[in-house]
Amino acid sequence: MDDHATDAATTAFVAHRNLLFTVAYEVLGSAVEAEDVLQETWLRWAKVDMEDVRDQRAYLVRITTRQALNRLRAMRRRKETYIGQWLPEPVLTSPDVAEDVELAEAVSMALMLVLETLSPTERAVFVLREVFDTDYDEIAAAVGKSPTAVRQIAHRARRHVDARRPLQTVSPRETRAALESFRRAIETNDLHGLMSVLAPEVVLVSDGGGVKPAPPRPIVGADKVGRLIHGGYDKNHGAISATLTVVNGNPALLVRLNGDVDGVMAFRVEGARIIGLYYVRNPEKLSRVESTTTLSRR
Repeated sequence: MDDHATDAATTAFVAHRNLLFTVAYEVLGSAVEAEDVLQETWLRWAKVDMEDVRDQRAYLVRITTRQALNRLRAMRRRKETYIGQWLPEPVLTSPDVAEDVELAEAVSMALMLVLETLSPTERAVFVLREVFDTDYDEIAAAVGKSPTAVRQIAHRARRHVDARRPLQTVSPRETRAALESFRRAIETNDLHGLMSVLAPEVVLVSDGGGVKPAPPRPIVGADKVGRLIHGGYDKNHGAISATLTVVNGNPALLVRLNGDVDGVMAFRVEGARIIGLYYVRNPEKLSRVESTTTLSRR
């Protein structure tokens, strides 16, 4: 590739980089793996003859999706030996992600956990169609299926996700109010205050990755969840602080113990109470919670 072609390839890649990262992250649930996919995408893109490319965006999304699918299949095998519960890697996001309601829902911890229940191909098809509004012919080229097959996969995946996605949404203001009550309760070690903001059927999923303590299975019920959180922080005998932040386009808490980041709590709120609590403590998944990651659907 000559210098002119290299410049053209670089310009196109940089112009679409945020989109490509978002595609890879949505498919994989891992920012680290998504970055690796982008490196692989660039290496393949740099070898392409630009004169043969009619739609640079579509071509780049196609390469990214293929690389992400390869990685997702490998990750599925690794997750079989993962210690405890696996949660997506949280990323600190800019305000514009929260303002894009569809994108904020798509990258929310709750929905990304639902996507984990799809097969790799179903997940890629769902993400490209539902999140990025990619046409069926382009999806077919990306996943190596016929357009007819892709339509069937998309329908099946949509039905699967719709049956499991959160049924009720609340405003960011209501979510922040619930998180503020939760924050005060854990900082003051107030069990009564903690119980008052937890829904009776609340579910806690915690990911320590075998590095930090975390329940090996989801904990269900306000009494169990409240006492586990209260007891856990009480035993730590350290200074607990929590800062309201925006992770994956949704309000969350960055929790510190004695000034050091202990983890990120993402939430699902219904009726002014917390019904889902997702606590990522695995240090390997906390590299992007203090600096902003740009996500984009364009």
